[in-house]
Amino acid sequence: MCYIMTGYYDYVLGLIPAALIGITALLNLVGLSLLIALPVGAAVAIGLMGHAMFVKGPVNAAAPSPSAGAGPTSPGTSE
Repeated sequence: MCYIMTGYYDYVLGLIPAALIGITALLNLVGLSLLIALPVGAAVAIGLMGHAMFVKGPVNAAAPSPSAGAGPTSPGTSE
């Protein structure tokens, strides 16, 4: 049995070129010059990347979370 596990980042990776090419082509077909349409499509693609990195950033679920209020300690020092 084959399970398809597409997640948020899979969609983002597919939407980046789709937004860049699709929005640029759509705006160019509507009548905007390529000089204007390309930066708009690129801005949408960059917005998708920014959202994936900073708003819904990847987290490591296996990493232990630091204790609240505990400062960094170096090995070999006692407190």
